[in-house]
Amino acid sequence: MDLFRNIDIATIAIQFAVLLFSLSIHEASHAWMADRLGDYTARYLGRVTLNPIAHIDPIGTILFPLLQFFTHFPLIGWAKPVPINSAHLRHPHRDQMYISLAGPVSNLLAAFIAFCLLHILKLVSGFIGIGMLSKGSLWEPVLLIIFYAVIINVLLAIFNLIPIPPLDGHWILYGILPPRAAAMLEGMGSYGFLILYALMFFGAFNVVLNPVLRFVMALLPAF
Repeated sequence: MDLFRNIDIATIAIQFAVLLFSLSIHEASHAWMADRLGDYTARYLGRVTLNPIAHIDPIGTILFPLLQFFTHFPLIGWAKPVPINSAHLRHPHRDQMYISLAGPVSNLLAAFIAFCLLHILKLVSGFIGIGMLSKGSLWEPVLLIIFYAVIINVLLAIFNLIPIPPLDGHWILYGILPPRAAAMLEGMGSYGFLILYALMFFGAFNVVLNPVLRFVMALLPAF
């Protein structure tokens, strides 16, 4: 992905900051939905928060994005899983699906808000005649933050819908499969990380995410 090649340290720092915030939105949404559906465990553990410190996972938030940097892959990953006690849920099988969906949906919503902000800023820049991306412009880091908020949140949502543990798609698929197939899927849990690393290094994620990235890029305004 050329968009993620030959970028400077400042841009990498912006990407990582946006990733942390996007993961916080994702996990806080899981926790909020679980609380709404009757399981207060995550709320008591302080997970209904946008503070990244509450959600950082050493592998999914630090190691996985670091590996992606060296493979020129967009910064995506996962945070510390939100603890769910299904005994507190009124409809455990169905509610687990809703809790899992809350994360990707929140990222798509965040991406849509950032997308709208970019278009508003484009209109404003044209109306008042300022070059927001001119050299030394104070708007440049702001635009980069919003730009990567669109890209990273969309990719994060799509990535997390892949049905491999520990990603949300695994629980969504688990919720719609018949019991025997669901049990087989659950048995993949201990191998999920290995499968994810293998898919990343063999470039399998590019098949799914590259078309999404190209589609989103085509919709973004040029400054």
